[in-house]
Amino acid sequence: MADKYFVVKQKALPEVLLKVVEAKRLLEAEKVMTVQEATDAVNISRSSFYKYKDDIFPFHENVKGKTITLIIQIEDEPGLLSNVLGLIAEYHANILTIHQTIPINGIASITMSVEILPVSGDSSEMIEKMEAQMGVHYVKILSGE
Repeated sequence: MADKYFVVKQKALPEVLLKVVEAKRLLEAEKVMTVQEATDAVNISRSSFYKYKDDIFPFHENVKGKTITLIIQIEDEPGLLSNVLGLIAEYHANILTIHQTIPINGIASITMSVEILPVSGDSSEMIEKMEAQMGVHYVKILSGE
């Protein structure tokens, strides 16, 4: 079953998840140098940090819209990337950056930043449709700004 994405208000999140976000912020801002220092600063275990670090991130909206960075792993088949890009266009989202690796063993990794505009609609639905494409191994949200 594909991952589902939810936007949840901060007050509804368990405290441990908020602390994981704070620990990640401390690391990114280089206010601490190690995961141990970050987890000590926010008073959570390293195991809690590692358990949730890839699954939670702050979601920021800016004036134009929201930007999400995705990593997509697809089979190296003619037209497959075009189909994925077509889905993004179908949702009226805007591709800001895109980088594809050279396929290894028939699999290519693509990192892209996509601006979700007010007219784009449900971005989680767009991601689900991407994941449902034949030849798409997974779509993962790396970050949201």
